[in-house]
Amino acid sequence: MKSDIEIAQNAEKWPISKIAETAGFEPEEVIPYGSDKAKIELDAEKHQGGLGKLILVTSINPTPAGEGKSTVAVGLADALNLTGRKTMLALREPSLGPVMGMKGGAAGGGYSQVIPMEDINLHLTGDFHALTIAQNTLVALVDNSIYQGNPLNLDPRQLLLKRTIDVNDRELRNVVMGLGGRTSGVPRESGFDITAASELMAILTLSTDLVDLQKRINRIVVGYTYDKQPVTVSELNVAGAITTLLKDAIKPNLVQTIGHTPTLIHGGPFANIAQGTNSIQATKTALMMADYTVTEAGFGADLGGEKFLDVKTPLLGKNPDAIVIVATIRALKMHGGLAKTELNQEDLPALKAGLGNLGQHINSMKRYGIPVVVTINKFASDTEKEVQLVEDYVSDLGVKVTPVDVWGKGGHGATELADEVAKATKQPTDFHKLYQADDDAVVKLNKIVQTIYGGKQVELSDKAQKQLDSYAKLGWDKLPIIVAKTQYSLSDDPKQVAAPADFIIHVREFVPKLGAGFLVALTGKILTMPGLPKVPAATKIKIDGNGKISGLF
Repeated sequence: MKSDIEIAQNAEKWPISKIAETAGFEPEEVIPYGSDKAKIELDAEKHQGGLGKLILVTSINPTPAGEGKSTVAVGLADALNLTGRKTMLALREPSLGPVMGMKGGAAGGGYSQVIPMEDINLHLTGDFHALTIAQNTLVALVDNSIYQGNPLNLDPRQLLLKRTIDVNDRELRNVVMGLGGRTSGVPRESGFDITAASELMAILTLSTDLVDLQKRINRIVVGYTYDKQPVTVSELNVAGAITTLLKDAIKPNLVQTIGHTPTLIHGGPFANIAQGTNSIQATKTALMMADYTVTEAGFGADLGGEKFLDVKTPLLGKNPDAIVIVATIRALKMHGGLAKTELNQEDLPALKAGLGNLGQHINSMKRYGIPVVVTINKFASDTEKEVQLVEDYVSDLGVKVTPVDVWGKGGHGATELADEVAKATKQPTDFHKLYQADDDAVVKLNKIVQTIYGGKQVELSDKAQKQLDSYAKLGWDKLPIIVAKTQYSLSDDPKQVAAPADFIIHVREFVPKLGAGFLVALTGKILTMPGLPKVPAATKIKIDGNGKISGLF
């Protein structure tokens, strides 16, 4: 069996100019990066035909068995085009953290991939690196202000911003900097975040244009004064410089699928520690250019799905017309208690025990008033009885379910799903957010915990409660909430699989991100700087003298 990279390298690749023409972009809107990638600078005045249908692809909680959410999103987009529906795809950019670590890339798999997959999974057009240097420049300017007499009276012990790097590096979670004497800065404790967790990443993906980007950067809270007053970037007078570093990164990237579906890839916040969606600009551009836009949100519907609907949708000005939930029988059996080594054998009791995870996600997505479709991403080891058990369970919940084989057949393996999803987008929607804007943070959190996770309630640490009390005085207590939580469970304990009940979500602290426009609630033991596994994926990646890469999935 060919690997993903072998399939991608052997695929026919159209020139990016042809993909852009297929999508309907004017030549002056396309900034080529070589022959197979481009930046898009849309002239919205030339594209005033209204917005197409929006399809959100999400999934159950991930397991080591794999769910294939990105693969299904790619296959669905190709299938919609194959069945005569003009479609574009809008995805996130992969971070080098998972690529070199253990999760893998984000370009899909098999014959449902976005290409050139090597470039997409490595540097693409350099957006991540621009964000990394912009974040580090901003922190350097903050540190310099403190060193140069500290005119803003910043307390080095109360700085919020961290430097970033786009790789998993546990050694950088906690550091002491400024050592070496008076000329080497002011000593303080700090740490690094992975670039995908930075506030600048969130801001880039939520900004509507360059002007909005700069306004948001100005609102970033860098820290507090000695008398506990917040200090923002606007007081440093450096937002122009930071925005300048991101002037190209803010433009969406155009690539293609193996099936030649035009694809916009832009932004890459993780869904377990950030909002997990691609950019407003990429999604809005696709909606303006195509009749159907397929997009995805990171990890399960409890993370990326909820954040897309409650945080991104109000800014996008367009709610999804249909939601697709991806599940695999293998993953559901893992949620039912099986080990990864036991998944190739039929086990109906384990499958039945794991179905509650799928059921919770179906019910939580249905409450938004948007039609839901479930798809089973099929594996060769799936049996007819297992498939039937899932289909019966989903049908009892009043939802359509359609198996697909997109890894092996590309869009041709998802034409039935494409028809079902297209039907769903024609149904009326009654979209309503989970919480109201004026709900306080605890009310918002409890609605997320009880409705989306199926838990009992939220519990705040003393530190988190004191933070909320101070935020109320500053007028920050009504901001939307981004929950940073393990992706492996509906709870904040990765070992509680399937659909646990009566659990409590523990918030240990909040991080205000005023530029992005939300509060981050750090729960359980979630970290904003992951570590590498015992055998990193980097050990398998090779390159020959001709520059041909192998081992990249």
